Amino acid sequence: MDKKHAKKFQELLLRFSRETTEEGRKVIEDVLWKEYGTEQVVFVLDMSGFSLLTRTHGIIHYLSMVRRMQLTTEPIVKSYNGNLLKFEADNCFAVFPDTLSAIQAAIALQFAFEASNLLTSDDLDVHISCGIDYGKILVIGNQDCFGDAVNRACKLGEDVAKAGEILVTERAMQQVSPEAGLKSTPLEITISGITISAFTIDYHA
Repeated sequence: MDKKHAKKFQELLLRFSRETTEEGRKVIEDVLWKEYGTEQVVFVLDMSGFSLLTRTHGIIHYLSMVRRMQLTTEPIVKSYNGNLLKFEADNCFAVFPDTLSAIQAAIALQFAFEASNLLTSDDLDVHISCGIDYGKILVIGNQDCFGDAVNRACKLGEDVAKAGEILVTERAMQQVSPEAGLKSTPLEITISGITISAFTIDYHA
């Protein structure tokens, strides 16, 4: 079923690119959003230190760490009602029904890797950063997702967040009730000409 969804999605995109009228493109765009559009929380995890570790220890060494990351991440994401869409290189892409679940999964992952790193040598320690956003996105089966929220979560998790950090956009944080008791620090981020209002989660507090 996922392959069927993906094939239809690609066919609609091709039809859109070949359509010569604004009206025709609008019809196809409406079909795409109706069939694949959803409002969800996007979660992006990135492993830290790829370039240095690969240069120092080689790609096999780093790929073995990526595999450990995948085996640890998948069950934790699912335990917080997350839908794990894909692993891509040393990244994980998932969607959640609400921001609090995504943040709780991110915190659980940080603690899980902190614990597992106690059992490994420093050169095999896995460190991660996480970016979270909320918005209207396109989800294709259980394989992939696209949209502004995906882009922002990627920028936060991959480009901005340091090892051990969880960054959440202001829009996503608005979903979280103060009663949840989360400790966070606001910050303004400018990257690629885009300013993002976000929060860093103070989970050790």
